[in-house]
Amino acid sequence: MSAPARRNDAAMPAQAVYSNNVRDLWQQAVGIRQEWLGHALSTEPADKSTAEGCLTAIYARMKRPRPRFEWVESPDKARSLITGWPTLDQLYEWIRDPRPRGTPPLASDLAMVTSQLRGALSASVTHADPELSPIRAGKTKEPWPELAPLHALDSGVPLGVVLHQGVRTALHRSLAHGYYLPVRAAMAGSGPVPVCWYGQQDASWVAYYDTLHRLGLAGYGPDEAEHLDAWANLARSCGWWWPGEDVCVVVDRPQEIRIEPVSAMVHEPVRLRPRGVRYRDGWQPLLKL
Repeated sequence: MSAPARRNDAAMPAQAVYSNNVRDLWQQAVGIRQEWLGHALSTEPADKSTAEGCLTAIYARMKRPRPRFEWVESPDKARSLITGWPTLDQLYEWIRDPRPRGTPPLASDLAMVTSQLRGALSASVTHADPELSPIRAGKTKEPWPELAPLHALDSGVPLGVVLHQGVRTALHRSLAHGYYLPVRAAMAGSGPVPVCWYGQQDASWVAYYDTLHRLGLAGYGPDEAEHLDAWANLARSCGWWWPGEDVCVVVDRPQEIRIEPVSAMVHEPVRLRPRGVRYRDGWQPLLKL
């Protein structure tokens, strides 16, 4: 699939350039963002059948057979099942010279496959996607300011930039800085935590590409769309997961989530309260926020 030609109007989607409907598109994007935030913070029991089907499809992308699934009620309960699995620092060793001997862990292949998917999705966006490279304003090459969205649009900030700030970055703040990084830090008190993916809290990048598609600002090929659907349905179905060669450890969604708004920031980010998450086995980490 070849990338569409880049436009002089940088991150201003063609549809919005010619139809003056940027405000309408932004309001639609807000609704989609809130929909995905709801999935990311859902406390419904996991849809295990859907999650296992999605994970099997993702394993197939790496030419791996369906793994055996081990379901646990909290990330804390996963510890005994993932002892010795690679950490993020160990994965980085596989992209540096000299590389370790032997076969890379499955998590390394998964990181590569996911990165390739996101690159292909960005290449199918109708404007220069800020996900691929930061969009700079004017001859000074200063970053676009992060303003209240309607003020940003009225001030000439391209819609593509506002969408990236208001969907991708905003959800990442809520779900990474506001959720999984503090929870991981609480787990790391007894040692490094093996690398994992976050299921429902991976929604920031999934939601971003879903938003662009639903607004008519991206046209994904059939293979990329099918691959994105697997990640989207996974984010709607379960919590964190650790991929191994023969077994995949998957966490049920939490039993309770309590959040609070992050003050003095645009795009309405949220974060967990210090005792804001309790899992189905009763694990309720004290978070440092």
